[in-house]
Amino acid sequence: MRKRKLRIGILFGGQSAEHEVSLQSAKNVIEALDKEKYEPVLIGIDKAGRWHLQERSSFLLNANNPKLIALNTSSQNVSLTPWRSDKNLQAVGEKDSASIDVVFPVLHGTYGEDGTVQGLLKLAHVPFVGASVIGSVLGMDKDVMKRLLVASGIPTADFLVYHISQKKGINYSNTVKKLGVPFFVKPANLGSSVGVTKVHSQGEFEKAVTDAFSYDTKILIEEYIEGRELECAVLGNEEPKASLAGEIVPTHEFYSYDAKYIDENGAKLLIPAKLPEKTLKTLQELAVKAFQVLCCEGMARVDFFLSKNGKLFVNEINTIPGFTKISMYPKLWEASGIGYTELIDRLIQLAIERFEKERKLKTVQD
Repeated sequence: MRKRKLRIGILFGGQSAEHEVSLQSAKNVIEALDKEKYEPVLIGIDKAGRWHLQERSSFLLNANNPKLIALNTSSQNVSLTPWRSDKNLQAVGEKDSASIDVVFPVLHGTYGEDGTVQGLLKLAHVPFVGASVIGSVLGMDKDVMKRLLVASGIPTADFLVYHISQKKGINYSNTVKKLGVPFFVKPANLGSSVGVTKVHSQGEFEKAVTDAFSYDTKILIEEYIEGRELECAVLGNEEPKASLAGEIVPTHEFYSYDAKYIDENGAKLLIPAKLPEKTLKTLQELAVKAFQVLCCEGMARVDFFLSKNGKLFVNEINTIPGFTKISMYPKLWEASGIGYTELIDRLIQLAIERFEKERKLKTVQD
């Protein structure tokens, strides 16, 4: 008897400034999914937070144009509900419904990568790809992330943190004394370089702060480390493994949102990066350590700076890294011997393994 295909709920879009990036990532994940083993169930979340059960043939508009790509919102609305008889999740639409065995969140940024969706899926008792609630929260909040890295002895750039209630007290001169110039201003909870500004002068400072606060109520002002920008992919649960390293050489001022996703010539990706063996080993060890310190599971991309004097600094971790055709995470694993389709398969299996272990735990006393 032929084994039933697992139904994989691909969750994408979302209420985030990284909505369009998520659409590009989802497109690539769906295309690479092994259709002999898995049946994709497409669930798109629009910018208003409505969930839609999508048809594979028409779920995106302008799918091949990153500047105009958009979710097709003409599809039927859907809600998720646990299904008690077979313990599967059900995507229930106005006309149709579909059961889901495993969810693959391809959501970047807030309301998707920050623990909110992960908490929903845990309550629904369904396996899902990637970090669980705590790892997602820590990976999203750069302030808490960096404090944990520092406490664990992992080198990271110096930084200052401000809440919006402190905005009037943010001073350019004091910032320069503590961090030097240039420096970065960024929202604490966002990714893909959205809302990030490299500040060179007092004239740029006020606008950068205002822009960052438009995305979050907490911002970071961070030291600029001159040197090389490196990335490493991590895969696994209890025994995570690190990939080869890749290097980003931006043609823009820094690796901005446009350089990452809009401008095809925004950066050169050097995979693998040319590094001394000792430096690569240290980078891989730091990547795995950061992954474990921040309670990550499944996957993450760890970003580094390599200063001119050869010191490595962890910049941040991304618990749902980009899966677009130019994204580092799948490219790094491809260079390390794991192709795109196999990578997705491993991530799904890791989600199921974690779920099976967790379901054996007691949740109530006997």
